[in-house]
This record gives sequence, C-alpha cells and structure tokens, in this order.
Amino acid sequence: MISDPQKIDAFYKMLVEKNSNYEGIFFVGVKTNGVFCRPTCPAKKPKKENCEFFHTAQEAALASYRPCKRCQPLNHPSYLSPEVKKLVLAIEENPQKRWKDKDFDDLSISANTARRQFKKQFGMAFIEYARACRLGIAFNHIRNGKPIIYTQMDSGFESGNGFRDAFTRTMGAVPKRNADILLLTAKWIETILGPMIAIADEHGLYLLEFVDRRGLEKELENLRAKLSAAIIPGTNAILEQLEAELKDYFEGDLIAFKTPIAERFGTIFQKKVWEHLMKIPFGTTIHYKELATRVGNDKAYRAVARANGANQISILIPCHRVINLNGDLGGYGGGIQRKAWLLKLEKRALEKNHLLERQTE
Repeated sequence: MISDPQKIDAFYKMLVEKNSNYEGIFFVGVKTNGVFCRPTCPAKKPKKENCEFFHTAQEAALASYRPCKRCQPLNHPSYLSPEVKKLVLAIEENPQKRWKDKDFDDLSISANTARRQFKKQFGMAFIEYARACRLGIAFNHIRNGKPIIYTQMDSGFESGNGFRDAFTRTMGAVPKRNADILLLTAKWIETILGPMIAIADEHGLYLLEFVDRRGLEKELENLRAKLSAAIIPGTNAILEQLEAELKDYFEGDLIAFKTPIAERFGTIFQKKVWEHLMKIPFGTTIHYKELATRVGNDKAYRAVARANGANQISILIPCHRVINLNGDLGGYGGGIQRKAWLLKLEKRALEKNHLLERQTE
C-alpha cells in the first residue's frame, strides 16, 4: 500500500480528474464498498479518507479488495488476449479457487501460455494473483475486525457458507470457545514494506510474515495442525506490543525486540539454526557457511539455508542477516528487495544508535 502523503494527494487528484495518463501507475481501493478501481473509473469518487492506493492489482487483492465491475481494472487495456480475459473472468467468478494445471484444461487454455501472457500483461503470474485473492478474502476479516456477516457481504459472497468455507480453508474454522481448541489471534499490521500478518496467543508470537509471501497458506495450515489450533481475528497484549515495536523498528528507532516468542515447532537442527540467527548482532550479516559452522557442521550450509526458509517469524528471528559467501544477498521468503531494504535500515539504525551513545558520554 502507498503511504507517502504526497503521492496519495497526487493520486487522489488524478482519480478525481479521471486522468488516463495514470492508467497502470496506481489502483485505488475503496474502503466503503471493498472494491479496487482504475484511475479512470466512471463511478462516483469516494472521499480521500476512504481511499487506499496501490501500485499493483496484486497488492490491492492482498489488502482484501476485489475488482470493480464497472471499470474492470484487470480488463484494461482493451487488447487483452481471449485467454487472459477468460482467466480474469474465472478469478472474478470464483476468487477462492485454488488453481491446478487441469483447471486450465477445463478452460481450453494452455497453462504455460496463460501464465506467460498474464505475467506479461499484469506483471505477476496468474497463480500469484489468484492466491492474493484467496488470502484477501480471509485477511479482510483480520484487517477490519468486522463480524463474519459483514465480512461475508463485503467479500461478495451471497452465501454465508461460501464465505465461511473460503475463510476456513485459509485461517481455520471459526470456532466456538472450548477447552479442546487452542485459540490463536491474528492481526493485520501495515508496514512501509507492505502488510504483515502476526499470530500470537496471550504468551508469545507464533508467526510474523509478509502477507504476499509464497507458501503462506501452507504455513498457516501447518501451524493449525501442529497446535490443534484455530485462528481468529483480533488483538491482544503481545500483538499490540509487536505492532508498536515494528513501528519503531521501521522508523530506525529500535534495535532490539522484546516481544516474547512462543515455543517454535521444528526439527532439532532447525531450532538450533533459529537460536543462532537470534545471536547475529543487529546491523551485521554473516554467511550461510559461517552460520553452518556455528551450528556445528560447516558443510551443512544448504540445510542451514532451508532452515532459514522455514523460519515463520520474520525480522524478530533475523534470517535476513544471512547472505552468500560471495557477498550476494541470497534468498529471502519476503523477497530479495525487502531483504536489501532491511539490511540498509539496520545499518543506518545502528549508526544512529552509536551516534546517540557518543553524544551522551
């Protein structure tokens, strides 16, 4: 989501003017009706405070907005191929669908051709956008904290069963409270690098991920299964503390988190890797091979990299501080650009902290 006040002012002005020069530059999400539009949408313009602006349709979908039926933001420009138009319509008709190769056959479309054309037209893979729509349905409830019935209607489901099925597939059953179910609370947290989802109970944090992370749905499924838990939207003291600390962190004013982390589930090796990740000093990096040596096996750097990828608590367990031996950044579940940004942020924050310390001596 775009948070720069100057850009918001400029984009809102272009929205009111229906300026066609900004087609493809931004999309606008309208809080009051839950849809996202092109800059030239003919619908009545919302108040600025009811608008959220996004660079891509994928970002808008992850923020729980669905395509406007009037301006059809995914059907512009008009020269979309018949295959892409058919895919766009299929998503709009069934946003919670999990797509497999055989589903493309049902549409008489080559899966490879469809993926290539969708990527060329929209800058993202078809599967990525479909996944964003599914997550957006579930995260809408988390993000807004509204009763199920209102979320159901805002998500475009006429049937309560339809919405509950979509929500349950991603976040788990919406349970009645009883002693046999562990209830975890999920909170949507906006950051300068994009929205994150945090999951915790009253004692500690279980998950913190960027909502567009590949494999997030599987992570949520595994978390529920391992803990025999259900996830409900809301907040608690742990999540409020985390949100405040993340705000300070992204502003460069925090170099050590105090939010408690719950017991992590993983192999003995994974747990050992995560423990050593937390020992990497703020503002510094180490190589995968060096981390493997610290864990006790200097040849296990590939296994260390896999353990990094299995980390479900972004930033607090700082897997972004591990890089390749040649200095390249290596991989990162939240995206390599985010990894580079986080490392630069921490370096600046550490320099700022050292400067303040010298000034107080």
